[in-house]
Amino acid sequence: MNKLFVRLLKSRGLTPEFLHPKYEQTIDPFILPGMKEATDRIEKAIKNQEKILIYGDYDVDGVTASTVMEQALHLAGVNPKNTTIMLPDRFADGYGMSPKLIEKAKKEDITLVITVDCGSGNRDIIEELNTLSIDTIVTDHHETPEILPDAIAIINPKRKDQPTEPLYNLAGVGVAFKLTQALVKQNLIKNGQEKWLLDLVLLGTICDNMTMINENRTLCYYGLKVLEKTRRPGLRELMSRARVKNLTSDSIGFQIGPRLNAAGRLESAEISLNLLRTKSPTEAAAIAEKLEELNQKRKTEQQSATKEIKNRGIKDNPVIIETGHWHEGILGIVAGRLVEDYHKPAFVLTEVENGIFKGSARSFGDFNLAEALTKVKDTIIKGGGHAGAAGISVEQKNLYEFREKINDYYRSLKLINQEDYLKTHADLELEDFSDLTLEFLNDLKSLEPFGAGNEEPIFKLKNVQIDNVTRMGADRNHLRLDLRDKTGKYLKLVAFYAPEKWLNLDPTDPMVRIEPLITLTENEFNGVKSVEARLLDLNMV
Repeated sequence: MNKLFVRLLKSRGLTPEFLHPKYEQTIDPFILPGMKEATDRIEKAIKNQEKILIYGDYDVDGVTASTVMEQALHLAGVNPKNTTIMLPDRFADGYGMSPKLIEKAKKEDITLVITVDCGSGNRDIIEELNTLSIDTIVTDHHETPEILPDAIAIINPKRKDQPTEPLYNLAGVGVAFKLTQALVKQNLIKNGQEKWLLDLVLLGTICDNMTMINENRTLCYYGLKVLEKTRRPGLRELMSRARVKNLTSDSIGFQIGPRLNAAGRLESAEISLNLLRTKSPTEAAAIAEKLEELNQKRKTEQQSATKEIKNRGIKDNPVIIETGHWHEGILGIVAGRLVEDYHKPAFVLTEVENGIFKGSARSFGDFNLAEALTKVKDTIIKGGGHAGAAGISVEQKNLYEFREKINDYYRSLKLINQEDYLKTHADLELEDFSDLTLEFLNDLKSLEPFGAGNEEPIFKLKNVQIDNVTRMGADRNHLRLDLRDKTGKYLKLVAFYAPEKWLNLDPTDPMVRIEPLITLTENEFNGVKSVEARLLDLNMV
């Protein structure tokens, strides 16, 4: 084991158990309230050949969770003809159970609805299903209301009445997988078959930005192994189109995830759902090509909206609130970009119909969006979500009042040092490059997949000399930086869409001193592998 890697493990307080978790030590699914009622009801549905509807969500977590639930039911003995999946339309239905579900359930003689990644807040819909003698099992991971729906079972680690702390940070797909494990323990699924679903658990967990520790660490550690040899032609084709060479949390979060999300953002999440479900290589190729086109369109629209907002200028308020006429599906990404660039919570809204604005918000630090929206509920039509991400609808006539009240609420919190949450902190400081070897990179891979709580290791380079500064790309907005350490060893750093001040560095200026913050990558050219770095911050001193 590389000595630098040993230093890293010590600095993070990591144990061999973290590096090599055991699947057999995953947490008993039956600690989740409602799990026994859910598995008993599913067993009854299997015996009676009932028709089951799975209701999901339009993001990667919802689509992967829907696929996991469907395949788990099939493994448990449900006739595939007796299952159907319904996903909401982001634009027509919004998040959660749509009233359209009622008509579909009646029309198709459904007697059991199982939700994934939603349902905890849909009391009215579930009550109406009850009047039709249609049972509901909710599997979800979102914050719950004080009064829960009257369902057969509500499996949600965030239930206020019975929170399940060890599983609190599961994604929606993680909760669906715990139900799958419960079906294994109830001898409805053959032991071991469920592991082939872990590639989907990995995708949904990373793309929903869940913490990568405890149960998620174990599930995603094995999910990475399953994804490397996935049986799904759709995922193999998508990874090929995205030119994924090495499967990492980075390639999942920035190459695979955006393509899967592009369908729900711009058209229909069923495109991505079909990619995950198809067994046909020909169909997989066609769907992957469609997702590639949608992702390119998403990039173009996102960049255009972000540029328009920046050209207007950002108002001097603690919370950014921008309105315009943009595609509804890209608002969350634009809000996230504004947070990155301006270090403020951001709401981005578009007019969806005459006088009605709908949007997404992103936050960080101690400003909880879900709590903030409850404080200004009299100014909005509806809104809700997580601490760091939320959705909202507002009437145009109330936009000014909403802007004033949300900013007043932020000021009332008297938050301090919030930008510290966005700062990049180094795990270790290095004064030479001698330990940055391929062996070290291989050791780092044992920490994958990365995520909150298990971030990709960051290194600060000290006492380095700039040898060369090169602009790259058609628009010359990417940076290559060649550095030399005190022993004369070289390291190449790359930054995409680099700030102008980085691109204008003068390596001949003796007053320019930097202590770059980097992550490490492996480069291969003409069959030769080498260690390179991705530049996170120049840290000029």
